[in-house]
Amino acid sequence: MLTSAEISRYSRHLLLPEIGMEGQERLKAASVLVVGAGGLGSPLMMYLAAAGVGRIGVVDFDTVDESNLQRQVLYGKGDVGEKKLDAVVRRLHDLNDYISVERYDTHLSSENALDIVPQYDLVADGTDNFPTRYLVNDACVLAKKVNIYASIFRFDGQVSVFGTPDGPCYRCVYPEPPPPGMVPSCAEGGVLGVLPGILGSIQATEVIKMICRIGDPLVGRLLLFNALDMHFRTLKIHRDPECPVCGTSPTISNLIDYEEFCNGSHHSTEDATETLTAGQMNSPGIPELSALELKAKLDAADDLLLLDVRTPVEYQMTNIGGTLIPLPELQERLHELDDFREQEIVVVCRSGARSGSAVAFMKKSGFSKVRNLKGGLLAWSDTVDASITKY
Repeated sequence: MLTSAEISRYSRHLLLPEIGMEGQERLKAASVLVVGAGGLGSPLMMYLAAAGVGRIGVVDFDTVDESNLQRQVLYGKGDVGEKKLDAVVRRLHDLNDYISVERYDTHLSSENALDIVPQYDLVADGTDNFPTRYLVNDACVLAKKVNIYASIFRFDGQVSVFGTPDGPCYRCVYPEPPPPGMVPSCAEGGVLGVLPGILGSIQATEVIKMICRIGDPLVGRLLLFNALDMHFRTLKIHRDPECPVCGTSPTISNLIDYEEFCNGSHHSTEDATETLTAGQMNSPGIPELSALELKAKLDAADDLLLLDVRTPVEYQMTNIGGTLIPLPELQERLHELDDFREQEIVVVCRSGARSGSAVAFMKKSGFSKVRNLKGGLLAWSDTVDASITKY
């Protein structure tokens, strides 16, 4: 039952015949787990709290960084350096003290997902990496929980409702992850600041519709949005009877190692060209050196080539010198490095992922002394030169 104070607070909902008292009581009794307190999670959680969702669980282990403030509107300058969960709990309770917020200061993993997910009615996936998306999907299917999914990149976003009894799951639409390195993260590729606000708000709308049992949720439909064209379109998607987790004869009955699944063990590497096109994340087979080791070599004026494989814009933002050949251009421009085949080459990028892909390709192409800067320019900024801007 709603108290008189709650009736006053939610009066604009109560006036909607589709929601009314019954729908608002459903919201009050509902529980939603939000995985990720970043760009999508910020508007999503704020609107769920404002709508009166009675219990909100939040999984996140990150701290607030100044670069988050461009799009993660839940946080302010005073939160920088603080645990995101501390700011989340404080902000949501300030917005609505009739709700409860439960925090999970941890990385969602195969070890804990099936302990956390079953405690909630719905799950909203606000993550930004493929291993966690597949983990959330599989955990929801196994626990029979609906997964309200969204993702963003640059100017594009998509939303759907997965894991309903008759609808598809994420794996039905994306049976395999893209090869590692093919899709840059938002930190590498950028994202329009307002985009997660739009997609996170749509996620919140779908959550509310599912709880109140109103409207036509995005079950069996994938909503695509492009901010540059301000264009929405919807694709019909279907449950795959051969899906390994929700199909008629599922082969996945327990959570797996999602880092291994997404790190390319199932991708073909028949030749160096395919490996470069796909990318290849760092692995024990890729030689590396630390930022401090590279600094010592540069100070000693060792004869080495520094190769930066980021984009020209990133190079303009911050760099430590060297030759710039963006990773997508490396294959066709590799001949420019022919004079350095027997010379030591150190490849750098922002975090070490794209440079690891370049090192793998170059080794297959006959460069014997090429190594990856471990941790990329982020590690360089942390251990060598703090004036190198993090982004």
